[in-house]
Amino acid sequence: MKKTIILTIAIFCLFNNATAEELVKQQSKYPDYGYMYLGPDKFEKMNRKIFNFNLGLNKYAIRPVHILWSSIMPEYGIDRIQSAYRNIEYPKRLVSSLIQKDFKTSGTETVRFLTNTTLGLGGLYDPAKSLFHIEPTTEDMEQALTKCKCNSGPYIVLPVMNGTTTRAIAGKLLDTSLNPTTYVGTPVLAMVKAGLTVNRTSYMQPLIKMIESTYADPYEIARKMYGLDNYIKCENLDRKETLEKGFQNLEPINDLPPDVNPELVLDTREPKEEILTVAEIMKGGANIDNIILKNYGTNNNAKLLADKVLFDYNPQNPVVDSMRTALFDLPDIDDSIWNELSIWNRSFSKKIKTSSVSITPDKENYKFRYIMQKDKNSPLAIIYPSIGEGVQSHHAVVMAKMFYDEGYSVIIQGSHFQWEFVKSMPDSYHPGVPTQDIKYLKNVTAKIIDKLETKYECKFPQKTVMGTSMGAMAALFLANSEYKDDTLGITKYISVCPPIELTYAMEQFDRNSEEWSKNPNNLKNRVAETASKIVQLVNMKDEKKDFTIGKLPFTEDEGKLITGFVMHQKLSDLVFTLEKTPKNKAAGIYETLNNMNYRDYMEKYILSDNYNMDDLTDDTSLLSLANFLQNSDNYKIYHSVDDYLVNQTQLKKLKVCSGKKTVLFSNGAHLGFMYTPEFLEDLRKEIALTEKTALHDIIKP
Repeated sequence: MKKTIILTIAIFCLFNNATAEELVKQQSKYPDYGYMYLGPDKFEKMNRKIFNFNLGLNKYAIRPVHILWSSIMPEYGIDRIQSAYRNIEYPKRLVSSLIQKDFKTSGTETVRFLTNTTLGLGGLYDPAKSLFHIEPTTEDMEQALTKCKCNSGPYIVLPVMNGTTTRAIAGKLLDTSLNPTTYVGTPVLAMVKAGLTVNRTSYMQPLIKMIESTYADPYEIARKMYGLDNYIKCENLDRKETLEKGFQNLEPINDLPPDVNPELVLDTREPKEEILTVAEIMKGGANIDNIILKNYGTNNNAKLLADKVLFDYNPQNPVVDSMRTALFDLPDIDDSIWNELSIWNRSFSKKIKTSSVSITPDKENYKFRYIMQKDKNSPLAIIYPSIGEGVQSHHAVVMAKMFYDEGYSVIIQGSHFQWEFVKSMPDSYHPGVPTQDIKYLKNVTAKIIDKLETKYECKFPQKTVMGTSMGAMAALFLANSEYKDDTLGITKYISVCPPIELTYAMEQFDRNSEEWSKNPNNLKNRVAETASKIVQLVNMKDEKKDFTIGKLPFTEDEGKLITGFVMHQKLSDLVFTLEKTPKNKAAGIYETLNNMNYRDYMEKYILSDNYNMDDLTDDTSLLSLANFLQNSDNYKIYHSVDDYLVNQTQLKKLKVCSGKKTVLFSNGAHLGFMYTPEFLEDLRKEIALTEKTALHDIIKP
């Protein structure tokens, strides 16, 4: 053991001295998180090749083993084995905490080990946490090396192991030397250790699948995630104290939404007395100004009255409130006694099938997901998710569950402003102009419907389209197109928080995303603390089926860091694909991507000498659909009065056009009210098929 430790440190120091250098601070519109946490990617070309090899190896060799294991062992058994393995790893946590002089943690881990070994039947259970509320830690020897001021060294991707650093390699070797199972080598124990390895590594499969299916460049996002996760661990930011501190530092919040009179909010007046032209709606004029003046008073800055008040919402700020959309969920979507990989897992999300349609010759087929009712002639729901979301969108699955429970078959499509959609379109396609996007989106939807009706020899009697955010805008532009020329036979459109003027919404994306540059100090630690809170909240949600939360532990600054990263990552994936960037070579494009915002995107890919920003603003505005909005009754819009992607003037004009067909919530900002009982109840009423069943039976083939 002593020789192993000496050899490990020697190897580490050799690599560390060879690669140590002072990092130069990058200057760009957006932080390069891979650079921030791991430094320059010196071996990128080699790393990418090995990374792609590992993905293939995982797909064809490792994942099948994990599927077999997960189909033999129920999830409860997998968790118990993993719990026991963590208990066995106690020595590395003890030694690591002692080297760091963290005697509180060493004492806590000792108490946990003794408790779980005795009361927990050798660590199969965790009574230390469940009974005595003693939280576990994730100490290892790399953290001890970090405390000893050892630099991380270069980022390296190794066969099978994937991304790591020289310091992490040294830490792994030291961890192995402290693992009691290392020194017992009987054939039976070797088989047990192999089983433990399969069991432990199976937990990585959902993450690998998510990275592969969600991002255009899996290598880059995996590198960023490794660097951030490693920093959180080595700085002990994964402790429970980080989350508790986040809640303690929040400003007091109000019980009721500001500037709302509960006695007046249920204003059911139609703020429309005559049909207005598109020009009057878009630019304003005597007619629309008079209507707004009559209905909303002389103060043009006055907030709209909400149609529905969320009395228990406890608002924080619009950016953080929008993040509450992550709470939009339903029970039974993923519930199963089997692991996600198991062939026996028949939870709702696993019942959703994946198929594809050919859109453009010599291009990849476009993938979509769907689930059919037993009665194949049932009504159909088509879901358009938010900007940049693909067919794996969790929100789309939640909406699919709601529709399915009401008796609908469901199709889940991805956003047209997303890299997978672009890969199936002609080379000339650049998303961002809804009047043009909808032609492609409509074609895709038509082909999917035709494929399912042909495959199942059925006819969908009713079709409902539901979209969120940019998907909600697409749904309304589709509704306008179908209003002029009905080809799909859509009966209803439901739109949740559509941007009213797309250019305005993108300006807000850019403004919030670039807010970090006003306070770049200690950015590395601020981002890591924020990410750690997210991880801990997700773990809490997974552990507690009745998980509820009245506020999120994020400041407005942290909210902007999170949403800024998410929105810029979606744009980066799109441009990465538009530029046909190869994945197996050094991707120099990131210098460009880290300096590109949504405004830059529009100027590069959409605007031209004959098409300026004013034209784009008009063509991407919901108000250009005024004739449809005023004259049609087959749609419903949900919005909130504090959505930061719209302003009050835009909302007032939308209300003038749509009247009662737009429902305004008092809080929730952008999509942040979707988890509330008020929204869920109203949506269920909107999609209920009680009165339509008879019609369905009559026209059934």
